[in-house]
Amino acid sequence: MGWWEGQVVPRLVDLSCGAKPIMELRRDVCVGLTGRVLEIGFGSGLNLGVLPGEVTQVDAVEPSDVAWRRSEKRRAEAGVPVERIGLDGQRIDGDDATYDSALTTFSLCTIPDPALALAEVRRLVKPGGRLFFIEHGSAPDESVRRWQRRLEPIQRRVAGGCHLTRDIEGLVRDAGFTGGELDGFYEGPGPAKPLGYLTLTRAGVVV
Repeated sequence: MGWWEGQVVPRLVDLSCGAKPIMELRRDVCVGLTGRVLEIGFGSGLNLGVLPGEVTQVDAVEPSDVAWRRSEKRRAEAGVPVERIGLDGQRIDGDDATYDSALTTFSLCTIPDPALALAEVRRLVKPGGRLFFIEHGSAPDESVRRWQRRLEPIQRRVAGGCHLTRDIEGLVRDAGFTGGELDGFYEGPGPAKPLGYLTLTRAGVVV
């Protein structure tokens, strides 16, 4: 991991993904989380401030030491215990059917193999548990997708391997998750569309 990816990107993500409109979406997505939660791509702990009271513990998977250090104040102020349990969402050390819920926000775009990460979520979450997520990815409009394909090589270099063209809904469905209310929309008009097509679930998808 180079200097830019290791030192700068986590700080940029903390600022950009902590903006008020994004935090409102985080709050929406977290409604319904319960019990012991597995969070893939914990980052700087931005979700801690919007967790519902039904959450009793958060086990975090986060590769960046910089992001983890930036989460220190948020962890100290959180109303639940938070433990960093791993660095790689594709391979998580844990027993099957351990968690009541799982959460991922703006993380599947950077994980090298998101299908592996989703398979780990299915393994670790109890039957009947739910995955809650908000992610950006491939847009439904071909004109926007063309720009996503053009911009993706640049995006991957400057944003820590972030992809613009992943089919988030398809990845989730192919991993075997079912149900849930999926919502896709653009966060921002015009030139922002290639970077801001979001898919989220407000009720979770069932493991």
